[in-house]
Formats: sequence, C-alpha cells, structure tokens
Amino acid sequence: PLPAWSSADAQADGKRARSWEARPAGSFGVGAREVGGGKPTRGGAMARRPLPTQVNRKIAVLGYRGVGKSAIVTSFVNSEFPETYVPTIESTYRKAIRMGRVQFLTEIVDTAGMDEYSRLSRNATIGCHGYVMVFALNNRQSFAQIQQINEVLADMLGSAPNIPRVLVGSMADLEDQRQVEQSEGMALADRWGVPYVECSALDDFNIGEIFNTLVVEMERENGLLEPEATPPCVIA
Repeated sequence: PLPAWSSADAQADGKRARSWEARPAGSFGVGAREVGGGKPTRGGAMARRPLPTQVNRKIAVLGYRGVGKSAIVTSFVNSEFPETYVPTIESTYRKAIRMGRVQFLTEIVDTAGMDEYSRLSRNATIGCHGYVMVFALNNRQSFAQIQQINEVLADMLGSAPNIPRVLVGSMADLEDQRQVEQSEGMALADRWGVPYVECSALDDFNIGEIFNTLVVEMERENGLLEPEATPPCVIA
C-alpha cells in the first residue's frame, strides 16, 4: 500500500508550487513571463499572466529588382500605390499590426533590388525576425532569383529551416502575362516549409495578409498569439 500523505508533505508541495517559475519560451528573446506563462494553481491548471500589449519586430522585404517590393510596402503602410517606378536604395517604414491582445510594432526594411551579384545589407539581416521573399508572377527570372536570395540568406544566418519567411508572388493583376504558375509557387513554398501568397499592390489584393501571415510565422513557437488571433494561411 502507498504511504499516507502527511500534512508536512502537503506543505512541502505547496512551497514547491509557489516557487515554481515557467521556463523562457521560444525564440526572439521573448520569455514565458511575457508570453502568458504562469504558475500552477491549486487544481493543477496554469494561471496565465497577461499578454504584452506591444512587441517590436523587424521585417525585411527581399527580391529581384522591379518585382514590386516597394509597391507592396507602401500599399501596406500608407494604403497607396506608387504611380511611377523609382529604384529603391533602401528604405525603412513602421507599421503597427494588431492581433488579438497583442500589438506588433513592425519595422519594415524595403531593400534594394538584388541580382546574382548582390549581397544582403547589414540592415536586412541584423536583428531581423522575419522575411518577405518576393518574386513577380510575370517574371520568370525573378522566380529563379528569389531562390538564389534564399540560399544567400541561409548561408548568412545558418538556419534556413527556422527562418520565418513568407513567399510572395506579386503582380497577380497581370494574369495574362503570368510566367510562373501558382502550382510552382506553392511547390517552392512547400519545399521551404513556408506560406505562399499571391498578391497585387495595384488592386490592394492580399497585401495585409502577407504581413499578418508573417507575424504568425514569427510567433509560432513563442505562444505570443492566442489561438483565436491566428489567421488562416493565405494561398492566393
């Protein structure tokens, strides 16, 4: 027979319960205290701490030149479409994204267009939490280029499978000029293990979904988003 559980045992267990602390959770430096970890209650359930109201995140937008990176960013941040194409050197924007009880204060780096000889800037790699990987649906070369950019990114960061990314096929409004099929984009995204979104900055189609989906990817392991705040994966 099991020994009787004494009152001294109960007091010792109570002390252990009161001194218990959740371990830090996930990546990106977010600890359990911040993300809703807690202490066991008398019934064994977890008493959740309040979620943070604001979290800072840095996002870089990468892709071949002329694929519409700046149009995507300005459409998202300023709700406007640039009428003329001006090659970007590098610009930084800020935008708040709210999901459930959490407000993500995002710093979005709109990088210069890349080619096979380009290198990623320090600002596009240091301190970044996630990446928007853009190619144009009407530009076959840009589809090959984004795969090269992904290889460069993996070499620099050394953890490709764990890099939060969203693969984006832009200029979906030019369907009659399509050179990359939706199935090809989905297959590449599946190989990378990331979501795939087709969008049009001109039509304001799926622009917000790009960044909302990336936030979910960034926080997947942190427990920072409550289940009801998590949007579905957008395909096209």
